[in-house]
Amino acid sequence: MTILYKSTRNKNNKVSASQAILQGLASDGGLYVPTEMPKLHLNFEELGSKSYQEVAKIILQAFLADFTAEEIQACVDGAYDQKFSDPVIAPVVKKGEDYFLELFHGPTFAFKDLALSILPYLMTTAAKKNQIENEIVILTATSGDTGKAAMAGFADVPGTRIIVFYPENGVSWIQEKQMVTQTGENTHVVAVKGNFDDAQTAVKQMFNNAELKSSLAANNQQFSSANSMNIGRLLPQIVYYVYTYAQLVQQEEIKNGDLINVSVPTGNFGNILAAYYAKQIGVPIDQLICASNTNNVLTDFFKTGEYNRQREFHLTSSPSMDILVSSNLERLIYHLTNDNPTQTKALMDALSIEGKYQITPEMMAKLTNFYAEFATEKEVDQSIAHLFKETHYTMDPHTAVAKNVADKFKAGNHSVNKMVVVSTASPYKFPRTVVESISGGKSESDDFSLVKQLETLTGIPLPKEVQELEMLPVLHQQVVEVSAMQTAVEAILKTK
Repeated sequence: MTILYKSTRNKNNKVSASQAILQGLASDGGLYVPTEMPKLHLNFEELGSKSYQEVAKIILQAFLADFTAEEIQACVDGAYDQKFSDPVIAPVVKKGEDYFLELFHGPTFAFKDLALSILPYLMTTAAKKNQIENEIVILTATSGDTGKAAMAGFADVPGTRIIVFYPENGVSWIQEKQMVTQTGENTHVVAVKGNFDDAQTAVKQMFNNAELKSSLAANNQQFSSANSMNIGRLLPQIVYYVYTYAQLVQQEEIKNGDLINVSVPTGNFGNILAAYYAKQIGVPIDQLICASNTNNVLTDFFKTGEYNRQREFHLTSSPSMDILVSSNLERLIYHLTNDNPTQTKALMDALSIEGKYQITPEMMAKLTNFYAEFATEKEVDQSIAHLFKETHYTMDPHTAVAKNVADKFKAGNHSVNKMVVVSTASPYKFPRTVVESISGGKSESDDFSLVKQLETLTGIPLPKEVQELEMLPVLHQQVVEVSAMQTAVEAILKTK
């Protein structure tokens, strides 16, 4: 079986895995999905004794048909090494009745590290495989974590350049400091006077701008993406769901074949889509719990079938989820239409033109394994404080959203399945929210004082990378209007 990748908007647009990774987005504006799911016979008792790296090699080899076993091995070895502070890479920790899948032990303390540590290796391997001599320009918008993780992965990688746009005043102070101090001759960071959706829309427009792409080609450059619209970013995220289930079997917390539920803090829909794909290839996941903050466009979608981005945009304590246009939902929509690109394109066009779309009752009927709810800011604070008081376990606000919604699911549904809460960021990325939640009051301290308070309160060792942030020089200071984003890209790349 040779798995190719097809666009969600054009059935005739099929490419190899390596070509899909290089392109990032399909040339017709769609997203690439596998032509079929690999047929895997996952023996979780056997997988439970394997390392994260060994599981990653098995899963990625199944999806990346035109990569050799040696190439996959080299990519995995390069990605998952000592840069992760925990050798397990993605440990599963039981606190109370729930299991927390900790995805924040990478170099930037967020779940994006699990995919963005390997993407540069996949991309440079794909470039060699396709005899690409152009400079690959990674163009991406970030809601907080992707930008730093992508730059950390691509910094000084030969043959690449990376340009990251982030919403000014729309990320945490730590997140911003991580980005604007990023070293690397090929890294560029630009703040945008707008929100994440504004930045992501402009980035998509640049990807689909034929004149701009032509200018790049004349300059021996081509665009690619580092966010989860790129299938090369999404596929590595499937690995940790397979690994988690195997670890639960190994630890005798569940029996092989038992169903589990997974609660995922959700913004751009990539992380929960990876869980959906893991379910498709044989991981016994029952309920996929889509946890949102007060930007609850996905909650309404799963309850009503209408996706409507025309609503108030909220800046919250979980900024990586402050999103009203969840790009990866297009992939799920495509599958709900029985892989109908015409129907998918019509819905995406409606979202772009009218700001909303409504799926059919037949499509709604396929969503029975999804549960969606949201957490208010007050509920996030309460969840952080309560879990800390009960178990001395410290959650960041994104994880707290997932925990709160998991609790709501359990309160309203009788389920004997074990609950996995996906913990997507270190509490050190959001020290103000965490310290104020635990201590029960507002703090006048600056963020670095709060970092030290967090260490004292929780006993969690302060990562040296966070400690060093205070002293690092700011290297990126450009701020632009949304309308000037393309001009900024052209100036950076000198295409005009």
